[in-house]
Amino acid sequence: MKNIHLIPKDWYELIKPHWSQQEQELWSDQIEKLICKTDITPSKHNIFKALENCSVDKTKVVILGQDPYPTLGHANGLAFSTEDFVKPFPKSLMNIFKELKRSIPNYEFPPTGNLSSWAEQGVLMLNTVLTTEIGQANAHRDQGWEDITFLLLQTLFERKEKLVGLFWGNQAQALIPKLNINGHLILKSSHPSPLSVYRGFDGCDHFNSCNEFLSKKGQTEIIWQT
Repeated sequence: MKNIHLIPKDWYELIKPHWSQQEQELWSDQIEKLICKTDITPSKHNIFKALENCSVDKTKVVILGQDPYPTLGHANGLAFSTEDFVKPFPKSLMNIFKELKRSIPNYEFPPTGNLSSWAEQGVLMLNTVLTTEIGQANAHRDQGWEDITFLLLQTLFERKEKLVGLFWGNQAQALIPKLNINGHLILKSSHPSPLSVYRGFDGCDHFNSCNEFLSKKGQTEIIWQT
């Protein structure tokens, strides 16, 4: 089947027992129609970068976003992250940095919007929808991506213990009732976009709350400074 091979092996093995052959074929056909287009973002080799950069075993924090930045060249496959050269930072990302600056002593705004160092520490930065059309946000919503991202999160939260989930915005939070969140820390706020940051994201203190939980559970805290 096309596209199945793009999913990193450890993540595919995680969801495979819960994903019938018929469902895989249907999903693959749906996604093929989306990613065969030339006007999508991120580029095809970065679509599953969030899973490639953060293995199942390494994952201890999940940041769930909406969909990739629609501006050409901005998205790098990690939710809210950008390619190194992107300036100025997208407004949602800048609001994330502002919250970090507000809540963490001595935090300094980073020189790049690339959040790969978070992924290296076990932060899975996954969008609910993994592609969109250049210049159009949410263009690929309800066209197949949610099936795979929900399955990934459902099986991850069932298999692992003591995860931290940061669910920003209504689209991300819609998945929470479908997940087994027993023993996990679930943090909710509005999306960090300029349209909704003032509805709860600003001042949410999620980054400190995340590290406090990890520390209490005997896990290494995340170094948020990039």
